[in-house]
Order: sequence, then structure tokens, then C-alpha cells
Amino acid sequence: MEIRTTGFGHPDAEKLAAEVQQEYVRRYGDIDQTSMHTDHFDPPDGLFVVAYLDDEPVACGGWRVKAADADGLRDGDAELKRMYVVPTARGRGLARAVLRHLETEALTAGRTRLVLETGTEQPEAIALYTSEGYAPITKFGYYKDSPLSVCLGKTLA
Repeated sequence: MEIRTTGFGHPDAEKLAAEVQQEYVRRYGDIDQTSMHTDHFDPPDGLFVVAYLDDEPVACGGWRVKAADADGLRDGDAELKRMYVVPTARGRGLARAVLRHLETEALTAGRTRLVLETGTEQPEAIALYTSEGYAPITKFGYYKDSPLSVCLGKTLA
């Protein structure tokens, strides 16, 4: 597997992001309504990567800087977004590799904690994050009042 920094506007990133939106439709009945723009993932305030197997895009993910707010986010936080692996490539450790890559890059960029919002209908995502040291935090963002929302965070060392 090769992980490439592509930006969120890259055609492969857009393709995978569209696929993950359809995954949300299947699991929750609608796409993710969280506001996202390509410039949210421009360094130094963000990063978006695509993972390739045999030059085919199979996984993606990114982080974007978050500022302190009333919901418990802190200066130094970065939010994980659009973590996804295509169905045919699942079970090979690609999500874990992308996650660890993003953690390393966020730490290098001066971020002190990664936070994320996922949902109860994504048990495999919750299992991945908790196995990597993510723990529950105060809910934040667009879905903070949703009973299906799960927010997790991890201090970067």
C-alpha cells in the first residue's frame, strides 16, 4: 500500500468521499451534512490522503484544524474526517495504516489531539478507534445532539 497526500479536491479523493457518503446513506438514511470544503484540508491546517493498492485508490482520510469552542474542543485539536476503505479492500489493516499516518502527520504539524465523530451504525469504526486508544469525549459538531452520534478523541504523543 502507498499513502499519498492528495488534498480533498483530488479526483481520487472525491471518488472515495462520494462512496463513503453512500455508505452513510445505507447506514443512516442520509449523507453526512457536516460542512466540509477542500481548503479545510490544505496544509498546514489540514491534510487529506488516499491509499493505493496497485495504483488503485482504496482508502482515504484526513484531518482539519479545530479551534477551542464551548463543546469542549481545544486549541491544538484536529478533526478526523472521511476515513474510508472500499469494501473489496477491507480486513487488510488499511484503515489502521491510514489512521496512524494521519496521527503522525497531525503531530508533526503541531496538533496535540485528534477528535472525531462517528456513529452507532459503524461498529467497525468504533472498534478501530477504541483499539487505537481513542476514548469518548463531549459530543461536538453538527450531530452533537443526535443519539446516533459517538465522539472520540486521542491525545497525540
